Amino acid sequence: TAIIDLSTSVREYASLQKARLMGEDCSMPRYKIEGGQPLEGTITISGAKNAAVAIIPATLLVQGCCRIENVPDISDVHILLDILKQMGASVCQRSHDTVEIDCTNVGDMEPDPTLVRSIRASYYLIGAQLGRFGRSRVALPGGCNFAPRPIDQHVKGFLALGAEVEETDAYVDARAREEGLQGGRVNLDVVSVGATINIIIASVLVP
Repeated sequence: TAIIDLSTSVREYASLQKARLMGEDCSMPRYKIEGGQPLEGTITISGAKNAAVAIIPATLLVQGCCRIENVPDISDVHILLDILKQMGASVCQRSHDTVEIDCTNVGDMEPDPTLVRSIRASYYLIGAQLGRFGRSRVALPGGCNFAPRPIDQHVKGFLALGAEVEETDAYVDARAREEGLQGGRVNLDVVSVGATINIIIASVLVP
């Protein structure tokens, strides 16, 4: 039998473990899996969530139709598609895992803050808008309550490309200077997949 505890954050899990050692009652949501039986059957493996939530905002860079296949059917994907539709994109669900996105008519506007704050990957909208329009105003991303995860490395990359960035408690305002974004060397302080992707997205249309 395997017991899998479902804490909402790393900090909460550590606190519960400490409480257990002190003999306190610390019940929490959990999965209980009874094993000992052979597993068999067929399943379909969907595309990677972390790839999909970066590719979808990146379609903002394209003034034309993008067809994305093997898209996972998850809430983060649906929210990002809703954000793009709110911004003026044409979104067509061709099948349960295939979507076509046309951002030709998307305007330079602020994405819906409520939707943006509901997922972590919404920070890719900053790089995409900055790359296409030269400016972006996006609410700070939300998402799962794992632990504090700042976007300082994203900001450092945008600055290295020549953008001016102002970050408040609620928003990130990024704007290219008059001469536009410029190619440059970006050195991140720590390894960050999200920041790397976001910087690449912002730099795609740089001459």
